[in-house]
Parts: sequence; C-alpha cells; structure tokens
Amino acid sequence: MKHLYPSDLSKFVSSHWPLGGAELPAPAVLDSLLSTCYQASLLRQETIPVIFRLIVIEPEALPTDGGPPAGLHRLEFARHLEFNALELRRLSSAAHFSRTLIGVRIDPNNGPEIWGLVHSGPRWLHAIHGGRGSAPPLPDALTISVTGPGDLDVGKGREVIGHLAEGRVFEPSLNLFQSEWLQEWFASIRQERQELHEEAKKEAAEPWAELEPDLTRVIGQHMMKRLIAGMRAFHHGGTLVVVPPEMADMFCGENPYLSIKYGFVNDEPRARFRTLIITVMNTLAKIAGDQHSIIGWRDYQQTTNADIIKLDEAIFEMSHLVAALSTVDGAVVLTRRFELLGFGAEIHCESTDLNFVAKALDLEGDHSVIESVHAVGTRHRSAYRICNAHKDVLSIILSQDGNVQFARWKDDNVMYWDQQAAFNFTSIY
Repeated sequence: MKHLYPSDLSKFVSSHWPLGGAELPAPAVLDSLLSTCYQASLLRQETIPVIFRLIVIEPEALPTDGGPPAGLHRLEFARHLEFNALELRRLSSAAHFSRTLIGVRIDPNNGPEIWGLVHSGPRWLHAIHGGRGSAPPLPDALTISVTGPGDLDVGKGREVIGHLAEGRVFEPSLNLFQSEWLQEWFASIRQERQELHEEAKKEAAEPWAELEPDLTRVIGQHMMKRLIAGMRAFHHGGTLVVVPPEMADMFCGENPYLSIKYGFVNDEPRARFRTLIITVMNTLAKIAGDQHSIIGWRDYQQTTNADIIKLDEAIFEMSHLVAALSTVDGAVVLTRRFELLGFGAEIHCESTDLNFVAKALDLEGDHSVIESVHAVGTRHRSAYRICNAHKDVLSIILSQDGNVQFARWKDDNVMYWDQQAAFNFTSIY
C-alpha cells in the first residue's frame, strides 16, 4: 500500500537536504524507506506503540572499537534482514529509542536491508532535556525517527530536516533557547549571578579561573530544559508562570492576577535553584585554580570532579521536584531568578478582554498570525490572560500530549511560540 503522507515528506526532505556529506538515496528508495517506517509506526508491539530510530549507513562506515558514552557501538547481524514493517516492529523493543538505532544499508540490487544495531547511549538527549555529558558524534547520514503513530522525523545525523505528524509535513519546530529575546529577558539575572560570583572570587583564599561569559546562560538554559523534560515525563500537562523578582512579594500576597494555594516561606530553600547555579560557577572556577585559564560549558560537561557531579545531581533533583509540583491543578510560580514562590496557583484575570493571540512564526516573533483564544483549553487561556494583564510575565504551558508553548506580551499582543518538541515518551535519567 502506498501512503501519500510519506511521499510528501520524501519530497520535502529531498528539496531541503543540506549540501555536503552523505547524499540521499534515490527518490524511489527514499519513498520506500519512509513508507515502510510509516507503516511500522501504525503497529503495536503487544500493547506498546512502535517507536524507534534508524540510520542509513554502511556498517563498515562505523568503527569496530567504539561504544557509549563517548562513541557508537556497531553490532552487525550475521545475516542481514529484510527491511519491512514487521521486522522494524520486532526490533523496536530491542533497539530502545533513547539508546539504540537500527542500522540500514541500501543494497544496489535489493534495496534497503537491516544490517544490525548501533548503540549510542542516551547522551544525545541531553541537548534536548538538559544535563552534563557530551553526546558521541553521529555520522551525517540519513536518520529516521518514529516517535508515535504516523509521526516521523527525518534528519541528516542529528539535524532534523522534516517532520510528519497528523498527515502534515512540517519544518523543524522553533528552538526558543536560541532566540535573542529569551536571552535578553534573563540578561539582568545572569548579570546578578555573575556579580555574586565575582564577589566570592575576591574573597577566595586561592586564585580562581575565569569563567566564559556565556557559561551562566547555558547552565540556566539546561536547568530549564530539565524542568520542562521532567514535566513532560508526567504526561499531565502544567503551567509555569515566571514573574519579575522585584514583584515576588506582590504575587505571593493578595493581587488581581493569581492566588497561590501552596506558597513557600521566603528563605534560602525557596531560592535553591539560584544557589545551585552560583555554586556550580564558584566550584568550577575554584577547582580549575589557574587564574589564567578560562572555564566553560565543555569543562562542566566533561569534568569528573565529585563536587560538580553532586551539584549537577542536585539541579536534576530540584528540576524533578518542581516538575512534580506542576501535576497539582494550578500553575507553578517562579521568579526570573528561579526562586520557587509556590504551586497550585489559580490565575484570575477572567475579566481581561482577550479574544485573540499572536502565534509567532519565527524565533524573534517578527512574523506572526492572529488566532482566537477560544480554540484552546482553559490552561492556555489562563496563561495568555496573565501575560495580557501583566506585561512582564512569561508563561510556559505544557499540554498533556507534551506540546510546549512559551507566551509573553510583545508588540501590543500576547504572543506565543511553539517550542521545539522533545520526545514525549521517555525520561532518561
């Protein structure tokens, strides 16, 4: 049976394939690959949806002596297998999505065939979910990820080229963490953290290394990614409301915007996220010791220092704590410093006259389309309304299906961005 949806995806990928490196298979072969993966995505392994990743590459192109966490482990079958949907379904349980790819090659006479498994380990998800550790390199060959019934991502190595969902072909979603506006929104907080670090450095008995200026931003972003990934893992949906730190007292007390059912006392435990980030900065600079060296994100990823490993685990645990709080009805409220004000917050603003919002079509929101708020649920409408009522609030909204939106006031409208989708079904830690 020929599926038009994979054919549309094949044409899209062919027209958007980057120059250089591995070439795409012939159009008929690419159609066959995507159609077979699409058919497999509609199957189930007992009661479990079929999800998997595959890479189209000759086994000889991969090393024989590599393996996770720093490399790829090639396991070639003694007998290559026919490339069909039933075989992909059978292998999907053995080739766990977060750790292993199915290896496929193109036989000149017989077309695609399955030659074995490529074990990558889960570090490749760190860029999506946040965390230490660098992922092993992945060849820039054709990769296909089946993430659910009818859902396919096609890429060149780790770069996603096209996405098929609900019978429609999409370009890769926006990655808001690359936007200038989000970096600017947290700029004053990063400056605060840097100043606190410099004060600690002056008081230190021993010389500390310099930190790359961008380090505090990257650590903060990965912490937020971990938090969002933790929320998605609960499959419950939720809302984060991020408010100006100078207005923390107002949002904790009586105000026209929201009421926090479970508020926290204003002391150090409430500010643990911020404390952990600053402690990471101080510890990295201290353990390097050499005042002439410059320490950055790569050093944080690769260090084996026990103190940094404990701090990284503490950030992870804090992220999971906040993610669990989001499963209670109502919003989790944090300040821009990541101080945890409380959870179970009821957003008021029902009287706010808001009938339309702008959907951003690019990272900076320079181009957008107007949509009705009445097409979305209560959670989204409430989040939009508080952004409309208070122009310096950021709302992060997760649907039960794992979709993520960032919303804020911009250019005389409440505007939202659909954040790049991380995979919904796994928590890898």
